[in-house]
Amino acid sequence: MMSGQQEPSNPRSTRTRGSLRTAFSEMPLGIKLALTWMLFIIGAAIYTRLDRLLGQALPLQDPFYQPFLFGEAKPVEGPSSAHILGTDVLSRDNLSRLLHGSWVSLIVAATVVSFGVTVGAVIGAAVGYIRGRWEAIVMAILDVIIAFPALVLLLALVSIYKVRNLTMIALVFGVLGIPTYVRIARASTLGVASREFVQAAEAIGTRRTAILFREIIPNILPALFAYALINAGFVIVIEGTLSYLGLSVQVPEPTWGNMINEGRRDIRQTVLPILWPGLFLTLTVVSLNQLGDWLQQRVAVRSSAL
Repeated sequence: MMSGQQEPSNPRSTRTRGSLRTAFSEMPLGIKLALTWMLFIIGAAIYTRLDRLLGQALPLQDPFYQPFLFGEAKPVEGPSSAHILGTDVLSRDNLSRLLHGSWVSLIVAATVVSFGVTVGAVIGAAVGYIRGRWEAIVMAILDVIIAFPALVLLLALVSIYKVRNLTMIALVFGVLGIPTYVRIARASTLGVASREFVQAAEAIGTRRTAILFREIIPNILPALFAYALINAGFVIVIEGTLSYLGLSVQVPEPTWGNMINEGRRDIRQTVLPILWPGLFLTLTVVSLNQLGDWLQQRVAVRSSAL
């Protein structure tokens, strides 16, 4: 090969980039904005976690540092070049605390979604495909769990057992969210199980487990992912509520909920400590709902075309 000759680019990667650009350009403006916001929040959460792991070596202010103790700043400063979104009543940087707080909300939402999609897909697809006595037993148990208010149970567990660890809170959320995912997976499976490709696999003697994991579960995942986005928004609201009540991750660890709780005490001085976390929380939940509704519409169109 001549030294001046360029190697041809990978046609598969070129097609992938082209398809992604095409898909993004075809999205409605609201969906583009929602996707952009969520990418920003996810990037912020990852960035702040790296900052913690590297000993706060990245260019981001310490969310716990209180410069007024050293005469470097005043409490409740407005936006400035040093503090883009101002400071709270302890002169801590609002932007830094907001970005660090995104990690708590996203990790809880991601845990619930992961639990729901993985466990719910397997159980729901199994009972929807195999049917029979096990379906009746599993669905009866799930009906009992769903009938009990999840928020009340969650508040009771957090209050009685003094659960304040982020991992435990995320696990409790995840377990309580499984029944709804199972019901959605079962309902989707009932429609997929009657399709020609499933019947063809059964006709040639394919094992049920193989049909379940190769034919059914891949086809019900889009419906689960669509619900997962909406459910993630609901979980973030619940986590924010627990943080506001002091029943989630404890201060001084920043979360959007406890930032609102701390800011309300000095609301007569300024509304900024409440405005910013409330705005971040609202934009994140609205963005997830928009993306979930859009994906549900796409799934419905895809299902009707099959």
